[in-house]
Amino acid sequence: MPQTWYIPWVPSPNNIKRIDKIHTVLYRWTSGLIGARLDGLDVLLLTTTGAKSGLQRCIPLPYFRDGERILLVASFGGNRKNPAWIANITASPEVHVQLKGKQWAARARVANGAERERLWAGITYEFPRYAKYQAKTDRPIPVVVLE
Repeated sequence: MPQTWYIPWVPSPNNIKRIDKIHTVLYRWTSGLIGARLDGLDVLLLTTTGAKSGLQRCIPLPYFRDGERILLVASFGGNRKNPAWIANITASPEVHVQLKGKQWAARARVANGAERERLWAGITYEFPRYAKYQAKTDRPIPVVVLE
């Protein structure tokens, strides 16, 4: 298993939201020059439509690759609830992605069954912190595919 260094402390959900707002502003202002890499992970901005509000919601998220596809993990640091963006993409799968200076529309879907297991195994092999997050919660952590 690869050895990776990361910050073992996970902020509370309220602090995660505060940090995300600052991260998003810096990422947008600098086209990812600041914020495209954090804690050993590559980061993009995902904009979803709020499931309840209908408002645009933007969040910085680590991303992974499966060939040409981009994957997202809804770990929320191992919190017992899914992050809000999962409900947003379930209600409205059309999303907007910013990866450094590039932007595009995509469709998001939650991987299931054997596909999810294969993707999860690859992510947790390369980034063992996600297995630790899974151990902290009873919910299966969703893996999202952007197409």
